[in-house]
Amino acid sequence: MTTRWLTPEEQRAWRAYIAASLLLEDALDRQLQQEAGMPHLYYSVLAALSEAPERRMRMTDLAEYLKITRSRLTYVVARLEKDGAVRREACKWDKRGSVTALTDEGMALLERTAPGHVETVRKAVFDHLDPEQVGQLERICTGIKEALQGDGPQAVAPEELPWRRRSCSSG
Repeated sequence: MTTRWLTPEEQRAWRAYIAASLLLEDALDRQLQQEAGMPHLYYSVLAALSEAPERRMRMTDLAEYLKITRSRLTYVVARLEKDGAVRREACKWDKRGSVTALTDEGMALLERTAPGHVETVRKAVFDHLDPEQVGQLERICTGIKEALQGDGPQAVAPEELPWRRRSCSSG
């Protein structure tokens, strides 16, 4: 198999993407740690639950929505549950599953934290883009996401998608 090396233009674009994504994640984590004592992933869990019907989601659905492993989500939910931001409930329609519910305390935390988070996102990303670039960014990111989780020849095997992976300890 012949290696398809990146062109100089692709290499520059790739390195710019890597640098931007690492810097953005760091900026979001720093802001949320300073303001709410939580990393970006914890905020993402609260935000996803806040938008779900009855502020509840099945754990497997939440892992898929966030594009993370089930074991990582279990750890995050346990920490948020300890802080009173979420609670776990038995799944009424699937005895094997569980549901995570956003508590009133978790909703209040999210409402206090959201303005600073949105301002950080705006300053880091959208203040530097014109409306056409915003549309391009959405199309680019959607294309990459669909290629990785879709059905095409370049797609990741379904069992390799993060929310379907098993941790090493779960066998």
